[in-house]
Amino acid sequence: MLSDLQVLLVFSLDFKIIADAYEKMTKTSSRIELTNILVDVLKATDSSVIAKVAYLTQGKLYPDFEGVVLGMAEKTVAKALERAYGAKLPEIQVLLRKTGDLGDVASIISNDKVQQALFSEKLTVEKVYSTLDAIAKSFGVGSIEARITRLAALLTAASNVEAKFLTRFVTGKLRLGVADYTVLDALAIAFTGNKENRKKLEKAYNLTSDLGFVAQLLSSKGLAAVNSVKVTVGKPIRPMLAERMESSEAIIQQMGGDAVAEYKLDGERVQAHRTGDGQISLFSRRLEKITSHYQDIVLSLKSIRAKEFIVEGEAVALDKEGKYLPFQELMHRRRKYGVEEAMKKYPASFNLFDILFVDGKEMIDETYAKRRSTLEEMLARSKGIDRLKVLVVPGRKVTDPEQIDSMLQEALAAGCEGLVVKDVRSPYRAGAREFAWIKFKPEYRSNVRDTLDLVIVGASHGMGRRAGRYGTFLLAAYDKDHDIFHTTTKIGTGFTDRDLENISKTLQKLKILEKSPRVNAKVSPDEWFEPSVVIEVIASEITLSPIYTAGLGLIRPESGFALRFPKFTGKIRTDKAPEDATTVQELLEMYQKQVRQFRAETESKAQEVPQMEKKEGVNRGEQISKKKSKITRLVLP
Repeated sequence: MLSDLQVLLVFSLDFKIIADAYEKMTKTSSRIELTNILVDVLKATDSSVIAKVAYLTQGKLYPDFEGVVLGMAEKTVAKALERAYGAKLPEIQVLLRKTGDLGDVASIISNDKVQQALFSEKLTVEKVYSTLDAIAKSFGVGSIEARITRLAALLTAASNVEAKFLTRFVTGKLRLGVADYTVLDALAIAFTGNKENRKKLEKAYNLTSDLGFVAQLLSSKGLAAVNSVKVTVGKPIRPMLAERMESSEAIIQQMGGDAVAEYKLDGERVQAHRTGDGQISLFSRRLEKITSHYQDIVLSLKSIRAKEFIVEGEAVALDKEGKYLPFQELMHRRRKYGVEEAMKKYPASFNLFDILFVDGKEMIDETYAKRRSTLEEMLARSKGIDRLKVLVVPGRKVTDPEQIDSMLQEALAAGCEGLVVKDVRSPYRAGAREFAWIKFKPEYRSNVRDTLDLVIVGASHGMGRRAGRYGTFLLAAYDKDHDIFHTTTKIGTGFTDRDLENISKTLQKLKILEKSPRVNAKVSPDEWFEPSVVIEVIASEITLSPIYTAGLGLIRPESGFALRFPKFTGKIRTDKAPEDATTVQELLEMYQKQVRQFRAETESKAQEVPQMEKKEGVNRGEQISKKKSKITRLVLP
């Protein structure tokens, strides 16, 4: 007799097993239950196909750096539904308006048809994947008709639940509420029996940025093989991130008095790979291939004297005099068409700040001091390189706060955002956010000008001039430990009409009927979105509120962190993934900084009261005392 698990393994390639699991996942808001569903699926999946299952669950066919995107227009998919099920387009459109989801439409009309699938071969994961792959790679004359034909063939053989998720997948609206870290948790439980091993899987994922590869390696060869994963040229490494601190004194204390301060440029972070055959690829902070946007940088990198390398740097737009331009100007180069024209209008330089691999040697475990010296030496021996196009980010050793403050003023005068101060002893921690790298910008000196990168998770409809579009957005901070986005503010100021139009257009593709399982919220906006869009905001201060969940209970029971007078800065952080957003821990640190500042201010005012009373009478002293009491109530638990 076969066990239940063995029976599942026999049918492990049936796509319906995957679709049924996806159906269960869309009906739960519990991350634990999501993980458990994934564990069951992974245990029942053969190692030969587990990479494909991992990619499909991510809503992808390949890792991001491969650049293969499957996104069929709803009109094209509707034609495939018409062909597969004999439904007329007007009928499909009526159902779409009613349900708001083409996947639900597919489920309804496939359920009504004569089930040809009962008499045809069952869909397998291999069949589904290979067909979707062919659709994604269909280009040129006749490609739309080929896509319709291939998708219709899949739909004809599909059950109603399979049709639902095939349709959602090809329209880019799978939205299972599952993040990469949830999949890593499930892999750890399924194949090692211990969720704690996720950290080991995460390290391999951070080095390869390929979840399917990690899943296949773990399933077929075990944890030991995953632990031995190395850096591979051509596969982007998930970037190391910086924390922020409020003063140069605190930074020096954190670094132990031995650090390098570098200019923090206002550009796009880029990771450049050169393979042994001379092929150069550029990847964004979000691990997307962006080589075509920076062909001038690619040309300059060809002059570097090294057979293979992986380097990181900041691409920055330059004006006619060679001075740095703001990030928004550089974004004119992120386009599908007119790239050459944009390249001429907005020339860019590539300012290197790290080297992770060179000529067969992995550098990530070397100290930062060693990595920077290796980078400088490599450029020094590259005689033919254009020094204006490719250079090392200005930086120098700092041992006291005065040196940091002085360099900060230099950086600001040069058009930079501030500094990044780095521990010279630290290795490169792929995917980690640590105090080995510390951002230092002038706004960090004051509680009223902190910038935050927050994720849009919901929106409410506007009124008056904003009628017919979104008027306010619900924003959230990220909690990596639990892979959850916690709400922290609503924002409606700082947006131009064009901003609202662009953001609303992007959000339409991310709309979901219910709150994502990855979002923790007490408030309910008019619309919910899959966490994806990151925007930069400023606020006057961080306060406590019972209606927001970021940091809930950390300072005061039943209260989380909220932003007072939040305002959009104008920056949509297309270079940042939602998991790169400001964290709950950062909000806590900013709040604690405010408490220290307010306490210092109120203590200072308290000392002034006797003198003020002598000069202006008792009433003036009472006013100051009341102000002190009010400030204390605002910031203390």
